[in-house]
Amino acid sequence: MTAALAEPLGRVTFRAMSTANTILTTDPRAAVGGAEIAQDYIAELDRAVSRFRPDSEVSRLGVRARSDAASTFVSPVFADHLQTAIEMARITGGLVDPTVGSAVVASGYDDDIEVVRARRFPSADTRRPAVPGWRAIRFFSTRRWLSVPHGTLLDLGATAKAYAADVLAARLRDELTGGFLVDLGGDIAVAGETPAGGWQIGIEDEEGRVLQVVASTGQAVATSSTRRRCWSSASGERHHIIDPRTGLTAPLTWAQVSCAGVSAAEANAAATAAIVLGPGAPAWLEEQGVSARLDARDGSTVLTRGWPREDLLQRHA
Repeated sequence: MTAALAEPLGRVTFRAMSTANTILTTDPRAAVGGAEIAQDYIAELDRAVSRFRPDSEVSRLGVRARSDAASTFVSPVFADHLQTAIEMARITGGLVDPTVGSAVVASGYDDDIEVVRARRFPSADTRRPAVPGWRAIRFFSTRRWLSVPHGTLLDLGATAKAYAADVLAARLRDELTGGFLVDLGGDIAVAGETPAGGWQIGIEDEEGRVLQVVASTGQAVATSSTRRRCWSSASGERHHIIDPRTGLTAPLTWAQVSCAGVSAAEANAAATAAIVLGPGAPAWLEEQGVSARLDARDGSTVLTRGWPREDLLQRHA
């Protein structure tokens, strides 16, 4: 998990998307306005891509695709986020794929995570649900027209929150004064002026203990975890990340993976892909040139090139 640390000049927190969110600013006058802009945008995003709202665009399209291929015109917010999800699928070679929705539901994650955990006998489908694959999507961005194959349920969970942080950081920089750090549930993007010493970002474990502090003067940082959105099922431990190649829960090699990137969307896509790859993640991240910290379930830690060592915390993430 990643979290904004230290006390800048302005700070505001709020809950949305079932998680805690924070906006830090170098100008305290921008804090409240920044939170209002963020909450309005997230509400619009929720109406577009939430799997847990029956009235969302994603849910309505999923219902129609149960019986046949389905097509629709989508909202600007949906189109923007879908385009990003497709791009993240492309750059990860399909390790992060927006067509895994049916597999996520089959794994047991068919409602808000607290609802899933509260079930007395959580269950998971032992079948291997088909993952149509991102290349099966037909999307014409200029017209905002989308067509998906029969059986497709889109899940933009691997990209939506992180990309929202990117969008909001840029929007706050353009509309308000000062510099901004937008932390949406641990997906962190920054824009505008930087406080002295950089933005201090804590790498936390699932219990909220800070494992390391890194400083950013422009890069985004994001973490994917197998211990945050997880639950027990009759067939074993499950978490929210699906391997698109199998349609099953990704391996439990890593407790969490934190990555730095030019955007929160790219950082989070790399972290999610690393979870999917399991033991092969460090080599893949090195090949992609991604600076990362991988915390294994056995307590060991692996760092890739560019990630600061424990004794060099002031280097830029």
